[in-house]
Amino acid sequence: MSEHYHALVWIDHHEAKIYHFDAVDSDQLTLRSSNPHVHIHHKANTIGSGHALVDRAFLERVAQAIATAGAVLITGPANAKNELALHLQNQHPAVWGRVSGVEGLDHPTDGELISFGRRFFKADDRMHSQVRN
Repeated sequence: MSEHYHALVWIDHHEAKIYHFDAVDSDQLTLRSSNPHVHIHHKANTIGSGHALVDRAFLERVAQAIATAGAVLITGPANAKNELALHLQNQHPAVWGRVSGVEGLDHPTDGELISFGRRFFKADDRMHSQVRN
């Protein structure tokens, strides 16, 4: 468990990078999906949406990794970030209450993610108390 107040999650259907950080320090954890090699492509005249199935166990591991954060930012490409947000709303309402935003980001580097998170929370912290519930 991290002692840092802020957490940023970058998630796609294959992995989640979780950063707990403050203004000068950060910790990173990478979690991988149970189905990391599933590639689904939608083809014309076929049944199904072409979307990857939700790996609920993966989302649960991500939720547990951010459970102690005081403020959370969820990022990533495509729909995995929204699936995580919905999972938190339905299964972990207390954690969902500490989510400050859900933002689309393609594939930034680790340094770019930390910089993005610090800029985001610098503005966000002005609007919220930093007392853990």
